[in-house]
Amino acid sequence: MKLYFSRNYNPRLAVAVARYLNSPVEFEFASPFSPGEREKFIKLNPNLSLPILVEGKATLWEADAIACRLSHLAGSDFWPTGNAMPDLVRWISWGYWNFVRACDQVHFERVTKQRYGLGPVRHELVEAGLREFASSAAILEQHLAGRDWLVGGEVTYADFRVACVLPFAELAGLPLADFSRVEAWHARLMQIPAWKDPFAGLDAPELPPVGG
Repeated sequence: MKLYFSRNYNPRLAVAVARYLNSPVEFEFASPFSPGEREKFIKLNPNLSLPILVEGKATLWEADAIACRLSHLAGSDFWPTGNAMPDLVRWISWGYWNFVRACDQVHFERVTKQRYGLGPVRHELVEAGLREFASSAAILEQHLAGRDWLVGGEVTYADFRVACVLPFAELAGLPLADFSRVEAWHARLMQIPAWKDPFAGLDAPELPPVGG
């Protein structure tokens, strides 16, 4: 198997899952929009986005699907089945459309646009994103009372998915310190080597500097 990735947060998520599960994959840094790369990658993913998992003649794209596949191959409860699976799916879905979306909106304006010279910060979008971040973080804060992880008593993919933007929180200026349980949950995740530095030892060029 081969996992094509970059340093952006959805590919980072897939790499972290693969390394956490010790998946037997070959990691290859990719840039589908670079000159000469489109023809190769559009055959693997018509969206030209990463991550992409190639398994024999089959390809799988989208980080959630890749995490599901790798967990299944590993026989791991990282993607729990049975009675716990609806709860996992609940947090994956909620996280993507609420907490992650809010974080991404702020990150895009304050970080991505400045990193790639995509124009000035639209402060009204930052403020809207911060409001949604606060309301979503408050829900997480309440849920994390008396528990370490989102689903059950162990870390699962729900934690990885919902927290996927938090390694970029400081750079984006997200007020994580306003939510002590969410901040502590993020700190617990950062104690997992595969999450803290999924690219350790890989050929993975750094992202361009912000404002560079």
